[in-house]
Parts: sequence; C-alpha cells; structure tokens
Amino acid sequence: MQVYLDNAATTPLDKEVFEAMAPYLLEHFGNPSSIHTHGRQARSAIEKARKTIANLLNTSPAEIFFTSGGTEADNAAIFSTVRSLGIKHAISSPLEHHAVLHSLEALQKNGELELTFVDHNEKGGLDLEHLEQLLAERPITLVSIMHGNNEIGNINDIQVIGEICKKYGAIFHSDTVQTMGHYRHDLQKLPVHFIVGSAHKFHGPKGVGFIYSNAGVKVAPLIHGGAQERNMRGGTENVYGIIGLAKALEIAHRDMAEQQKYIQGLKNRLISKLLENVPDVQFNGYSAEGDKSLYTVLNVSLPPSSINEMLLFNLDINKISVSGGSACTSGSNIGSHVLQAIGSDPDRGAIRFSMSKYNTPEEIDYVVEKLAKTYKKVTG
Repeated sequence: MQVYLDNAATTPLDKEVFEAMAPYLLEHFGNPSSIHTHGRQARSAIEKARKTIANLLNTSPAEIFFTSGGTEADNAAIFSTVRSLGIKHAISSPLEHHAVLHSLEALQKNGELELTFVDHNEKGGLDLEHLEQLLAERPITLVSIMHGNNEIGNINDIQVIGEICKKYGAIFHSDTVQTMGHYRHDLQKLPVHFIVGSAHKFHGPKGVGFIYSNAGVKVAPLIHGGAQERNMRGGTENVYGIIGLAKALEIAHRDMAEQQKYIQGLKNRLISKLLENVPDVQFNGYSAEGDKSLYTVLNVSLPPSSINEMLLFNLDINKISVSGGSACTSGSNIGSHVLQAIGSDPDRGAIRFSMSKYNTPEEIDYVVEKLAKTYKKVTG
C-alpha cells in the first residue's frame, strides 16, 4: 500500500479540474493580451474564472488578482502595503509561514519597518488582548496573521482579529492558504484587506494563486513589466492554471460540507488509533482539538527515541509520505520554526499528517500499524 498524507504541502489534482484545464493547454492557447480571436478566447476564460472566484468569496471580481501562488500573494500584500501606504510598523506572530515572516523580516532588515510579535501560549494560541494593546499604542500598522497554521493546524479567529484591526484603523492581511477551499470566506462580512489562495492546496494545479485586495486600499504592484491584471501584476497570465484554480475552488465549495465531515472522521480515527497503539504519543499545538484546528492537519509528538532522526525515512520505506513540519523546510536541518516557537521538546519526534478527500480509513490503519511497529522495536 502506498499512502500520501502530506496534503498540506500539496494535493493531487482533481480529474474534473484537469478536464477543465485541458482545452486551454491544447486548443485555446492564445495570449490573453492579444486582440485577435485566440487572445479574446483566453481573456474571456480568465474573466469568467475571476467572476467564479469572486462569487464564491462574495466579493467583486475587481478585487481578485491572479498570482503565481500563495507566496507571491503574501509578498504582494506585505511589500505593496508597506511601501505604498508608508506604514512603518507591523504586527505578526512567530508562527507564520515563511512567506510572511521572511517578507516582514526583509523589510525590517532594510530599515523600512519595525516588527512586533503578538504573544502566544504554549500551544500557539494568540493573545488577542496583547494584539489590541499593541494596536492601541500604534494604530497605524499592518497586521499579518494567518487563518490556519500549516504545521500545527491551529485556527485563528480572523473575524475577531479583523474587528480589532478595524477598531484601530489597522491594515489586516491574513494568509489563508491552508483554509481557502476548506472553509468559507464571506468577504462582505469578514473585515480584512487582503487574503490569499493557492490552487494546489485544494486539488488544483501548482503555480497559480490569487490575492483578494480590498478596493478601499490603493497599493502599487509588486511585479512590474506589463498592464496585466488591471496594472497590478505584470506578466502573461497562466491561463490554464487560472481555469484550474477556479474549477478547483468551485468543486471545493460544492462538496465542502461532505468533505469536512469525511476528513474530520479520518482525523478522529488517526487520533484514536495513535493513542491506542503508540506509547506516550502527544499532539503539538491545538491540532488534536477539533474546534481549534484544521480538520485536515494533525501534528503528532512522538516519544524521545534514537529512531526519531530517521523517522520520515523509515515511513518513506514503508511507502508512507508525510512531513516533519512545514513542507517548505523538508530536507533541511534547520527544523521547524513553529515547533521551536511553542517550545516543543526537540528530543521528541514530530510528524505532520495532513489528509484529503482521497484518503481512506484503511490507509489510516496501515500508517498507525507501521508507526506502532517501528516504536515497538525500540521500546520492546
């Protein structure tokens, strides 16, 4: 049996999505900036996709801009806001994805920005009273706090965070890469200036994403070189990728309730069987608490052992694909900055299991069986 449980890194492409993309790979190949028939066909498809996404998010198509993915979208929100609006202070958390953290740190290193982190507890829960205190002291600021954590699965209440930001006139950007396509975002109700999406996190193609940019915030483009995306993002659009992105998000919203229930069931099964079969198993962050975490992610803390350094390798030998934390640091000796931030014991092994609609209960059972057998050999 071959098992893929690294869906927070990337998801398999849905066949419906591929079928929607195929004509734009083979037949409708025109440059959408061209005025001839081939170009107009591509342009029409892009605008239809933009409208689909806007309708799903309950916003205007004029506020949706296509990007190469979530990282570019996060960079665009941060760099463009700081440089266009002259903001000199940002508030974030040390638990953010590197697309956010490294962007803010680069601006801080250049002397363009002062960066402050909001306090959090030992599970990574943010102290929103501290956030409000920071904003009361310096209201003209950028707040960048993610919706769902890609490593430990914690969900932040971005509705409440947005309302706090609105109270103090702050600009609010949320990295919603892990929740887009898995939760609903109503932009008529959510007080946020920027959110982002990346198609490959919800069974769409890699290399395409989008940013929602509230019309009330006027910022300059991050990428120059053309008038594409209404002068907000230079470069020929990834037409077939955009078609796939819109179709994937449409399918995700269509099947969301059913898939949430199914995947949460897989996660509950995994938690239960790990507790029954693996000694001293624990869970990082809020990932085992259903109302506080992504239903797709479980971050497992395993007992100190000599096998922990080779744990992912051993699972891979058994044809099980998982992550030791963030996919963006896999293969690196640096370790997880998120686990370090919450004070996780470095002697304990950490595995991030992330599930999708394509996983099965039999796969969950197989994974626990192999993991339990591995630790039994060590503990006797």
